[in-house]
Amino acid sequence: MNIHEYQAKALLRSYGAPVSDGRVVFKAEEAKTAAGELDGPLWVVKAQIHAGGRGKGHFKEAGAGDKGGVRLAKSVEEAAEEAKKMLGRTLVTHQTGPTGKQVGRIYIEDGSGIERELYLALLVDRQTSRISFVCSTEGGMDIEEVAAKTPEKILSFSVDPATGYQPFHGRRIAFALGLEGKQIKQCVGLMGTLYRAFVEKDMEMLEINPLIITDSGELKVLDAKVGFDSNALYRHNDIASLRDESEEDSKELEASKYDLNYIALDGEIGCMVNGAGLAMATMDIIKLYGAEPANFLDVGGGANKDKVTEAFKIITSDSNVKGILVNIFGGIMRCDVIAEGVVAAVKEVGLEVPLVVRLEGTNVEQGKEIINSSGLNVIAADNLSDAAEKIVKAVKG
Repeated sequence: MNIHEYQAKALLRSYGAPVSDGRVVFKAEEAKTAAGELDGPLWVVKAQIHAGGRGKGHFKEAGAGDKGGVRLAKSVEEAAEEAKKMLGRTLVTHQTGPTGKQVGRIYIEDGSGIERELYLALLVDRQTSRISFVCSTEGGMDIEEVAAKTPEKILSFSVDPATGYQPFHGRRIAFALGLEGKQIKQCVGLMGTLYRAFVEKDMEMLEINPLIITDSGELKVLDAKVGFDSNALYRHNDIASLRDESEEDSKELEASKYDLNYIALDGEIGCMVNGAGLAMATMDIIKLYGAEPANFLDVGGGANKDKVTEAFKIITSDSNVKGILVNIFGGIMRCDVIAEGVVAAVKEVGLEVPLVVRLEGTNVEQGKEIINSSGLNVIAADNLSDAAEKIVKAVKG
């Protein structure tokens, strides 16, 4: 689960991290009052969406101006005016894709004098199963571009969970970033603070870009992007309450209500599979045969008829889907349950695109009989390769 910048900063502030004072605005008429509560003399007005690249983005609608989603203002009135220009409009960045995201809230904060911009992140390293620090002197830029062109400017290392964070970790980061004097001590303390927040709140990713050195020589968190382990939210009601469902894909949101593992993609072939590994293999073989998957969908090993029905509905609600591949290897999951769910869903929502079904495993003959006697226009497949070839052929003509 992701949260907005202003929420991330409030969380980090509660741990003692240095962040600027700011106010969140939901309505245009609130903007002037909010800006007036800050000291100035410079205000930063930021669109709040779950995507990076806001400063380099652009708005679709006329009247929003052409300054992107992060703007500077030199007066309360100007800050309020910039907030009004952005609220309710659609911001497009390299991370949102061409559709963009509607701006429903604005964050106005005190401006900061910047001497240097640095990059810092904490994340879960899946290879080592440890928390890793990533830092670079090239803050304010796309870290992917830095990694591709000047990888030597990035330091990355993991922390042994047996010892946890130690001061030498902070000093290592400080030296890599070229910090001096009191900044080294500040860095050691700040890294410890961030590590503690990361662990205690079950974060998956904490990115600060940029981490700045102010014109007075202090370290400050100028931006913050935080993602949490959704499976651990039951331990953190305070974090769960920060969820902004308007920022989430409507299909993914609906899937979460039924405990379905669904991720929307950009392709044209919808997939319903049981098991994450088989789902990945199904997506790969669709690409091998020349098409693109429209989603990742793992119905799990304990799905029932109703759950399968809802999964099928979610797939068909995607206007990009031009064909559907159901690929089930019955182990714990029974093929007849999948078949019943598919038949029920098609009868309820209809079927306007080709459907290929490959069933194998527990109760496979019963499952095939349910499909064959349903009267549905279903293309049967003998194996995964056959299924992928048939659905791609059906979709492409």
